[in-house]
Amino acid sequence: MIDLYYWTTPNGHKVSIFLEEAGLDYRVCPIHIGKGEQFAPEFLKIAPNNRIPAIVDHQPADGGEPLALFESGAILEYLADKSGQFLPTAVRARMQVLQWLHWQMGGLGPMAGQNHHFNRYAPEPVPYAIERYVKETARLYGVLDRQLDGREYVAGDYSVADMAIYPWARVWEGQKQRIEDFPNMALWLERMAARPAVQRAYAMALEVNPDAQALLTPEARKLLFGQGS
Repeated sequence: MIDLYYWTTPNGHKVSIFLEEAGLDYRVCPIHIGKGEQFAPEFLKIAPNNRIPAIVDHQPADGGEPLALFESGAILEYLADKSGQFLPTAVRARMQVLQWLHWQMGGLGPMAGQNHHFNRYAPEPVPYAIERYVKETARLYGVLDRQLDGREYVAGDYSVADMAIYPWARVWEGQKQRIEDFPNMALWLERMAARPAVQRAYAMALEVNPDAQALLTPEARKLLFGQGS
């Protein structure tokens, strides 16, 4: 059994998609980041960076004591190796997947995250920041679109790279992007959305958090970003 410490953010969705795709037994442990539950001492023992997602694997790959992990990329790599799914073992194929996983972790996630912040959460508009991150998000989607030319999935076969990128890319509209600028990405988004495991992961998200505006209140913003009321 795997405990998934989770909230309904793009990073949270990555791991729930994997668990659904792999058919692993897991239990959702909601961490409402708009209420400050990520700062609870018991959660910080699992995720010292006070961010979701995190997991505790009660049957770890080495057979030892329960294993706690934080950082979504590390979790995906661990679960893929444990289950033998969605991450090749052959060196070249594995590196192809991992470089796109790290591209999301180091590029698309941070840049699109800042895009979200300045477009949705900032207490007042900052035109330079909005333009900066909208343009950088567009550049990154251009990179993704070129990679997807002639491919069904990002690294060829379906992999953890797709699971990591999809939750960020599916909200392109809120990032002030034009999907017609990225036709290969648009087709890939449709393929991803049609996968039953992806649909189950997002259905679970609605059960955990039916309020899509839960992180937009002044109280939530103060907890998330240290903003005043």
